[in-house]
Amino acid sequence: MAGAPLLDCIIIGGGAAGLSAAIYLARFRRRFMLLDGGASRLRSIPTSHNYPGFAKGVHGRDLLARLQAQALEYGAPMAQAVVDRLERRDDGSFLAWCGDQRWLARNVIVATGVNDVEPAFAEVRRALAEGHLRYCPICDGFEAIGKRVAVIGRGEDAVGEAIFVRHFAHSVTLFSGSGLSSLGAAARERLRSADVHAEPRPLERIGYDDAGAMVVHLQDGEAQRFDVVYSALGTIVNGGLAEALGTETTDNGEILVDAHQQSSIEGLYAAGDVVVGLNQIAVAMGHAAIAATAIHNRLRTQDQ
Repeated sequence: MAGAPLLDCIIIGGGAAGLSAAIYLARFRRRFMLLDGGASRLRSIPTSHNYPGFAKGVHGRDLLARLQAQALEYGAPMAQAVVDRLERRDDGSFLAWCGDQRWLARNVIVATGVNDVEPAFAEVRRALAEGHLRYCPICDGFEAIGKRVAVIGRGEDAVGEAIFVRHFAHSVTLFSGSGLSSLGAAARERLRSADVHAEPRPLERIGYDDAGAMVVHLQDGEAQRFDVVYSALGTIVNGGLAEALGTETTDNGEILVDAHQQSSIEGLYAAGDVVVGLNQIAVAMGHAAIAATAIHNRLRTQDQ
């Protein structure tokens, strides 16, 4: 196709998964392009203490910069672009569009991740940066040891998160904007057995005061203070590009992949949080390594 040379791969997304895939493909001496809109969740991680190799932790932006530098060291081509459309052509190749710009490739790795549903309060960015608002108890439940923790969310997912955090925290209280009257007897018993207090009164709003405490305001006017608030409001999966091609996904849009990270569409791979499974930086990098290696081996076979 005129004006769009055929690449081996297009990587969509420049977070931990996308950049790891770029490092692998660059070292495999493949022709590819990484397209990134600059919205990786790594940018909002204050300090990760469970990413291997950093005994004192690593800031998300620092890790992102290190990955970018390593990819560039091997000549990985990158472009600042938000892909708004992905097409699969009759010959099995893929065309990625950003406005009038286009890139053509034999394979695609979708590494577009997810977005956390943020609680709505003015100090949300400061509370997150200072470690008083958190989203991932697997990542940093350890940092909640001995602390007073509130979990805000809805339904069974919030119940599970509150119970998970209770393993670490001094105390855990579960809140919901509509109250917890809709919880069934089994969920209430799980919370009771885990020593989690389920606040029956509806949540009005949360805030972050100058003393560094998270403040939960109830609709009846009472305010309760906590060291940490975990938001269990869920995530928005950025899998629309793959879904539009008809690939198989879960009910909430996570892309289903095989052991080589290939989706139900041949040549379309996915890595990182956009894939069904555990949302962790280390897992995203593992996905990327598997996908990039599978693509390299697939191309070697096709080109023989």
